[in-house]
Amino acid sequence: MRFSVLGAGGWGTAIARLLANAGHDTLLWARDPSQADAIRCARENAKYLPGVRLPDRRLQVTSELSAGMDADAVFLAVPSFGINDLLEKIAALASPPTLVSLAKGLDRATQRTTSEMIEDRLPEASAFALSGPSHAEEVGRDVPTAVVLAGKDLALGETLQREIATPRFRVYLSRDVRGVELCAAVKNVIALATGISDGLGYGDNSRGALITRGLAEMARFGRALGVREATFFGLAGLGDLVATCTSNHSRNRYVGCRLGAGESLQEILADMTMVAEGVFATGIVRDMAAARRVEMPITEAVARLLAGEADPPTLVEEIMTRAPKREDG
Repeated sequence: MRFSVLGAGGWGTAIARLLANAGHDTLLWARDPSQADAIRCARENAKYLPGVRLPDRRLQVTSELSAGMDADAVFLAVPSFGINDLLEKIAALASPPTLVSLAKGLDRATQRTTSEMIEDRLPEASAFALSGPSHAEEVGRDVPTAVVLAGKDLALGETLQREIATPRFRVYLSRDVRGVELCAAVKNVIALATGISDGLGYGDNSRGALITRGLAEMARFGRALGVREATFFGLAGLGDLVATCTSNHSRNRYVGCRLGAGESLQEILADMTMVAEGVFATGIVRDMAAARRVEMPITEAVARLLAGEADPPTLVEEIMTRAPKREDG
């Protein structure tokens, strides 16, 4: 098959490398012409995925978006806040038959997932989401990884599943595309919370509690939005939640650690070249939960901290001193 990957950050680069090494003609699109030239010449994305050699054959790099439209499937590897603009540009050029979202966030203006935005902008295209515990730094080095590919067209999904999978990259299939995307957004919020706890100097007990209660929040939120039960406990839910809340590769945990250590959000983001999706997803998830009367105390606490309404120690105390609850209730 022929694939295009739109977005030359770490994750997009890792996926393009994987597809090309699997024997597929693959095109990697970078918005910045100078970045595309640098990657093409060095066969390395030194800015976002340093030290990972890109294949000389089957992988082309370009800054011409139109060149990426002649593909059997197009992967969208830009941050969630850039999806709408990218879909507008794609719609003006062509209508690719299949679009696979790699984003792990929600649209700020509409609260929609990427697959919902694809269905709106390009109704003739088949929309899929690829998610799970899959840090680019590890996929780029062929560390054994398992992900979930979700979409409504399971026959097409089975074809993509076979073509994307490698001996080091196992792909499971799901029809719960919206559920996979919602879990991907919520887990980033919980990763911010665990990072804050780590930044405060708390230990494994605190981290384990936040991950567990974060999963409970994810499940309550998802049920209110029709997510399938199995999705919470699958790769896009529990799997990605654990990886994102514990890994040194996690950008959301990194931001949380620095917040917990007392730094301001503005100075943290100014230092970063990559995007921490949880910073943008927190307010969206909080608003969606409030509209459905879903109780999400961890998400609410993180939202207040990001808004500058409270400091980390105060929020931890508020969470720990809430009214007693039943775990099985």
